[in-house]
Amino acid sequence: MIDSESSPMAAWPGWSLERVAFYLLLAFVGALQLSIAAANIVLALAGACWVAMTLRGHERLEAPPFWPPLVAYGGITLVAALFSSDPVRSLIDSKQLVLFLIVPLVYRLARGDRALTVVNVVLTVGAASALFGIFQYGILEYDNLGRRPQGTLSHYMTYSGLLMLVATTAAARVLFRRADRAWPALVMPALLVALTLTFTRSAWVGACAGIALLLTLKDFRLLAILPVLAMLFFSLAPPQITGRLYSMFDLQDPTNRDRLAMVRSGVRMIQSDPLTGVGPDMVGQVYEQYRDPLAVEANNPHLHNVPLQIAAERGLPALLIWVWFVAVATTRLFRQSRHTMYPSLFAAGLAAMAAMLAAGFFEYNFGDSEFLMLLLVLITLPFSAVRDLPDRAPA
Repeated sequence: MIDSESSPMAAWPGWSLERVAFYLLLAFVGALQLSIAAANIVLALAGACWVAMTLRGHERLEAPPFWPPLVAYGGITLVAALFSSDPVRSLIDSKQLVLFLIVPLVYRLARGDRALTVVNVVLTVGAASALFGIFQYGILEYDNLGRRPQGTLSHYMTYSGLLMLVATTAAARVLFRRADRAWPALVMPALLVALTLTFTRSAWVGACAGIALLLTLKDFRLLAILPVLAMLFFSLAPPQITGRLYSMFDLQDPTNRDRLAMVRSGVRMIQSDPLTGVGPDMVGQVYEQYRDPLAVEANNPHLHNVPLQIAAERGLPALLIWVWFVAVATTRLFRQSRHTMYPSLFAAGLAAMAAMLAAGFFEYNFGDSEFLMLLLVLITLPFSAVRDLPDRAPA
């Protein structure tokens, strides 16, 4: 962490306000894994400080290279909301777009080594949350599909998605940073165990994809570790966990059949309005109209697939813009990861994107507020860390 009193920021007129804003940012990333209400309150306070700093210093808004696609995605979302069959409902749902402001906020506040401090908070709170999830499974009997570990959050899917991102971040720190490896190496087993105990197959897939990418980037030969981990999993995991894993490959499993039916239903929605979709937050409202005859559930609030959900509710142009965002974020993270003082941050950003994409084919994680907030923090931190370096790659 950079001490603002000994840095050039100390000479700025608003240095004390910046210090408060940074501490609020740390509180936000910590609260994010514990309570969405607390996280929103602290984020609002940090945002207010950021706006005050910007106005006081006559600063212009700066952000990483993937910011323009996010702004365009927000614009196309509002267009889709206006053409929705229930514009009021869709516009209210679109308030989530405000979370995109996390990107310039983090970019402004988490410069240099401060970005590493933010990751330390993410890992520490994630470890505590993981231990609580293990306690829920082992002591409170959150040990079945009807009652899964969810930490202090409202839903097990959100909990597992956050654990997935924290686990890949810890792996990036272990593999790509020479110092400060002990703590992430110590907490990783708890993170992976807690993630396993959530019974959430999409998060398992995402974590495997993110960690496999990290191993490939570090040394392709390290992929040989994966079969060893698989053997440990099958030998130590409880029967209900291994049974849940096997169900991923069972086409007769009701959830698998229903997901295939959702794909067919989503395609029908896209065909009905390929330009603006059915409208944000309208999939659940119109699902019965497009429901596939082979669907298991009578209704579904979303389609459990990020690209399909975006195209169905916002149209194919929105999907293309989202792909633009993914492409820009991924290519820039990879390009700068090859020559940077902060390889662990860029590796964590790449792993977070890989995990989001892999899990997103089975769950609409991009629409989960808590997940989206942590994802935006993790992919912004590497660019924030290097923004003041004279040899940084041009944006």
